[in-house]
Amino acid sequence: MAPDLWDNPDDARALLRRKSAIERELNEFSEMDSEYRNLKELYAIAPDDADVIDGIEKLAARVQNAKYITLFNNPADGNNAFLFIQAGAGGTEAQDWAQMLMRMYTRWAERHEFTVEVVEEHEGDTAGIKSATLRIIGERAYGWLRNEIGVHRLVRISPFNANGKRQTSFASVDVWPDVDDSIQIEINEKDLRIDTYRSSGAGGQHVNKTDSAVRITHIPTGIVVTCQNERSQFQNKDMAMKILRSRLYELEMQKRAEEEDAAKAAQKKIEWGSQIRNYVLYPYQLVKDVRTGTETTDSGAVLDGDLDKFMIDLLQRG
Repeated sequence: MAPDLWDNPDDARALLRRKSAIERELNEFSEMDSEYRNLKELYAIAPDDADVIDGIEKLAARVQNAKYITLFNNPADGNNAFLFIQAGAGGTEAQDWAQMLMRMYTRWAERHEFTVEVVEEHEGDTAGIKSATLRIIGERAYGWLRNEIGVHRLVRISPFNANGKRQTSFASVDVWPDVDDSIQIEINEKDLRIDTYRSSGAGGQHVNKTDSAVRITHIPTGIVVTCQNERSQFQNKDMAMKILRSRLYELEMQKRAEEEDAAKAAQKKIEWGSQIRNYVLYPYQLVKDVRTGTETTDSGAVLDGDLDKFMIDLLQRG
């Protein structure tokens, strides 16, 4: 007699996750089919209507992205994502570049009609940011973003240098899946050190007045997560624990892999020679991914969130 699937909770949860993923995909195709039929009727009545044309363009983009659903084969690809950006060495230049990346990914998320939440943000000394954690909420957000992990290199004329010299800056990106309750991550409270401190930066009536920000250190792994942008210490702790669960899940997935992902390895040093993508704004315009060779001279569009071609080429590589 075959063993009962429910005797193994991990197998059961994996099956339920797969079932949910298939149901989401079927619903998505059903919605697109319904939208197509609706737009077809509207177009027959008013082919020049701006709303109808806009609807057709949006549906076309949605169908184009749906072609790549089969490429999202990681168990957590369907999840929301946490995206962490950190400026490299170089002070204001690197911090400004980190903020440019933060805007780029925010604009990319908006193009996909995803929601972006700022979990924590540490402002730069003069401009930009030292680091930031974003929560990207949307269908397959982690699947889209997981190959963005690594060092990103910018070459441009420095806006902070009176002599107008060319400057090279680095910032790193890391991504973790926002794991839901169907993925069990056991955390022993004894393994945690929880510190509270005053939030920094602008915004919020409690900023710099109460110890509402939370830092959690997972002692066995050394993982440190922080959250300061929620309204209360309780909410910050809850979000920090969510990020910790996500990072521990990602760590476990790395351990199970036969070999460490090259992009992860490249992320360890935020310096020359370790970048995954180059963004050149001077003396010419070029954005080129080191891993695939994918490139474009429309650097302005890329920095405004036009990243899908880079992401899709990486997904197709497996």
